[in-house]
Amino acid sequence: MTYDLIIRNARLRHRQANVDIGITKGVIRKIAKKITDRGRRVVRAGGRLVTESFVNPHLHLDKVYTLEMQDSTALEAYRGGTMGAAMKAIEAAARVKETYDERWILANVRRALRLAVRFGNTHIRAFADVDSKARLIGVKALLKAREEFKGTVDVQVVAFPQDGVVREPGTADLIRQAMDLGADVVGGIPWIEYTDRDAQRHIDEMFDIAKAYDADVSMLLDDAGDPGLRTLEMLAVKAIDEGWIGRCLAHHARAMSLYPEPYFRKICALLDKAGMGVITDPHTGPLHARVKELISAGVLVALGQDDIADAYYPFGRNNMLEVGFLAVHMLWMTTPAEMETIYDMITVDAARAMNISRFEIKTGSPAHLVVLDAASVYEALWSHAAPLHVISHGQLLDSEALPGAKGRSR
Repeated sequence: MTYDLIIRNARLRHRQANVDIGITKGVIRKIAKKITDRGRRVVRAGGRLVTESFVNPHLHLDKVYTLEMQDSTALEAYRGGTMGAAMKAIEAAARVKETYDERWILANVRRALRLAVRFGNTHIRAFADVDSKARLIGVKALLKAREEFKGTVDVQVVAFPQDGVVREPGTADLIRQAMDLGADVVGGIPWIEYTDRDAQRHIDEMFDIAKAYDADVSMLLDDAGDPGLRTLEMLAVKAIDEGWIGRCLAHHARAMSLYPEPYFRKICALLDKAGMGVITDPHTGPLHARVKELISAGVLVALGQDDIADAYYPFGRNNMLEVGFLAVHMLWMTTPAEMETIYDMITVDAARAMNISRFEIKTGSPAHLVVLDAASVYEALWSHAAPLHVISHGQLLDSEALPGAKGRSR
């Protein structure tokens, strides 16, 4: 037979001998020491590492490259050692939404997604603010980009009530409208409500919408230096009560770093019972989830980019190897085994968190792959360089053929 694409002499993470990989109609059809059939296109890996492509389960895509439109108030407030001023940071960052326009948001989004292709990031869970200021402008821009990049970068659009639900009357109706437009995931940020009662109402109202649209849920929880914040527990309990097992993600949960040990253990048990993963972004704030302890307790943990040059974080390239490189240092996961875990957190575990099925290098799985200029995970993290080749849905990608490819990039 003739394959659409053959990758020759590929080194896989968990195999001793190098292999050829045959791909047809977007699917891995054969993995063997030597494929004698022909390929319409051939990539010669030369013994370099070939893995699943990268996955980013947390990116505020409507806000990318907006840092230059703001002062440093939010950056200064968000990076405080105790994150006691996190609420102030959110309120300061909200100012950019007064100037929201679909045209410049879409241009910025295209720029970020081109970088995603360059760095082998083929799946993104992308948040778009929905509130009285942003209205549905960001959602519409992300939905357009999702269609433009379909088959190249799979974008899950999250309708995200950044400024609250109880605090912002009418937001729940806007979230419903966003889901009607085609958003994929219902968001939430219950910890910014003024009372625990309002936080619970925030979760309840977003769950009502998620159930009505049969949608997954992604919520930013307890994102401040306050050990008294309890929205992580609230969401886990809600997921269990509603039977939304494996369909909720907890993002940030930075207050966890301050929890007393007995309470933390109870949280781990609840997360396990809810099938709820935790997405952490330790490079964007001084506190972060207790990654090693969560993993030891059997909780799914993945890394996210979170921000690209916005009011909260001044860098970012949609390069998940770069995120992994930073996490190795910040989490002190520097042994070979720990680096393999970090790599899982930006590939297969991140895909599991986003409920992406069959995301693995196995016969019959969709072909989402990268050919790295490295022979090992250690080397790949060390250099965090762009892959030599990126394959999405079985197609060898050409970054020059993407929407807005002649635009500004970093």
